[in-house]
Amino acid sequence: MRNREAGKICQCLWYLGRPESGVYLLEGSERSMIINGGLSCILPDVLRQIEEFGIDERRIDNLLILHGHFDHVGIVPFFKRRNPNLKIFASKRAWEILAMPHAISTINRFSDATAQRLSLPAIPPCYDVEWRTDVSGEALSEGDSIDLGSLRVSILETPGHSSCSLAAYVPEIEALFPSDSGGIPFKNIIVSSGNSNYTQYQNSLEKMSGLNVEYYCADHYGYVTGMEASSFIERSIDAAQAFRRRMESAYVRTGSINSAVGQMMIDMAHELDDYVLPGDIIEGIYGQMVKHIAMVMDEKP
Repeated sequence: MRNREAGKICQCLWYLGRPESGVYLLEGSERSMIINGGLSCILPDVLRQIEEFGIDERRIDNLLILHGHFDHVGIVPFFKRRNPNLKIFASKRAWEILAMPHAISTINRFSDATAQRLSLPAIPPCYDVEWRTDVSGEALSEGDSIDLGSLRVSILETPGHSSCSLAAYVPEIEALFPSDSGGIPFKNIIVSSGNSNYTQYQNSLEKMSGLNVEYYCADHYGYVTGMEASSFIERSIDAAQAFRRRMESAYVRTGSINSAVGQMMIDMAHELDDYVLPGDIIEGIYGQMVKHIAMVMDEKP
């Protein structure tokens, strides 16, 4: 079952934010951790929900970034500046990207554009969500874990959506946090987003397929529970295969990457008409994916 409403998922897990972009609060016996950084524009919602739900913010001393895209790191600067002792974790590659001036500029610019698309008011300056070079943290890789006391968060490297993507798994509650390395539960479909390397994206889905999942905690459009959660990665694998065939077909029909992207934008318009990302960003994502597909197809004998 799919759920987009902020609130308690199970005894130690909360969903905070908005349907388009959410973060998770995992409460261990010794400390709590925010998983995912979301869009910057969800910060007022998150702060309000923390207060309304009676969550003790003082216990939050960890924050896990699953990849460095603008819509997954938005509230990180605020919480780090609010609590300088906050431990922030991400992959080594994510920290490299998040230190690049161009990446920082893109995060701030795309965050503003997406907030406008969602018709949300500007974040008050006192919240200070802008990315600058003062945010840093620790690097995680495959096999690492974060101990919250009664819960241990295991880390998997899951490249493909981005070169810096991680997924997190909590075996004690069978909760998977795939970020966009997994399928995105939008409306009644599953969106595949193998932005940087579609083949690696599909391989990462296969990597996660052996996990027992009771809670599938997506970064966009909420979380999935029960029987649907247990089969969601397998269904994401099928959706990724089907979407790859659509991209291959568009490239064969049109004969060029740009034309194939244009065709994909037309074909997908009715499915993604109110998706969280602006059209120009979606077009850029399709460009990356089709470019990879074309390269693979053109290399085949």
